[in-house]
Amino acid sequence: MIGQEEMKLALLLNVIDPRIGGVMIMGDRGTGKSTTIRALADLLPGIDVVAGDPYNSSPNDPDLQSSEVRQLVEDGAAPSIEQRQVPMVDLPLGATEDRLCGTIDIEKALSDGVRAFEPGLLAKANRGLLYVDEVNLLDDHLVDVLLDSAASGWNTVEREGISVRHPARFVLIGSGNPEEGELRPQLLDRFGMSVEVRTVREAELRVQVVDQRTAFDSDPDSFSTAKQVDQDSLQKKVIDAQQLLNEVKIDDDLRLSISAVCGELDVDGLRGDIVTNRAARALAAFEGRREVSEEDVARVVSCSLRHRLRKDPLEQVDSGDRVIKAFCKIFERNESNDVSGFELSLAE
Repeated sequence: MIGQEEMKLALLLNVIDPRIGGVMIMGDRGTGKSTTIRALADLLPGIDVVAGDPYNSSPNDPDLQSSEVRQLVEDGAAPSIEQRQVPMVDLPLGATEDRLCGTIDIEKALSDGVRAFEPGLLAKANRGLLYVDEVNLLDDHLVDVLLDSAASGWNTVEREGISVRHPARFVLIGSGNPEEGELRPQLLDRFGMSVEVRTVREAELRVQVVDQRTAFDSDPDSFSTAKQVDQDSLQKKVIDAQQLLNEVKIDDDLRLSISAVCGELDVDGLRGDIVTNRAARALAAFEGRREVSEEDVARVVSCSLRHRLRKDPLEQVDSGDRVIKAFCKIFERNESNDVSGFELSLAE
């Protein structure tokens, strides 16, 4: 992927620490949003799941197990285990709430005369990625369901005498074009990070994109083989960061300063503080460090807070300038410095 460093960084930080809360990516048409997001699953290692379980239940983590698997484990049985690719689920715009959450299994009801549950897309996305293209065009009640499940990690379905609760831990990623409409401020706030992507203007980068696309179209297999070394290197870096994350510390003074920036910007609630702390820790882990630095905060603060500043639904999402000014004021830095800070070389 050529350019779009802010988008790539936000996506990587979310797969390192899914608790950040997902990414909202808004920008111009043809900027590689969908391509980058759909390629993200290939960077993740396979996961161990209970064989035959529709919820991708973990063999050993009760918080990631369906009630059937948990009951099986409590009874002393050892479930069979298989490895699967991290699920990447696309939510189409025309999806219904039943398709998203799950509903009555009509086939079983008619053939066996029993009420059974048919899992939906939230079940398939458990322990994986859920991608909503054109999220700003999605029905508001579906967005509410998505965000509630993403925040709680569980999906509860009450349908015609059936009550089912299953784990739904996923990284929620939304993309859209702001020309087609904005999300409500309350919904924007539920996304951990927000990223703006713009069409690349530099002629050299545009030529690189065209050349890369031409090379792929000419011989996809050779192109993929040539990029495999970089892909493997980045995957290893992500896996190492996931393992290092719990050891990363953030200084008390730094946490106070982050909260001071949120207070200066009059950010509602505490999600901004939490996400900025988590994103800074994930960035330090990604770069192999156990201590968060001021530069880490500078590189994540804009996309962690910019979408939380809008109070009026008719107001546009801030580009990040207000966040940078507040950061410079609290951290006593010169605004001429590059604090937007997304000069991350993924090839390092």
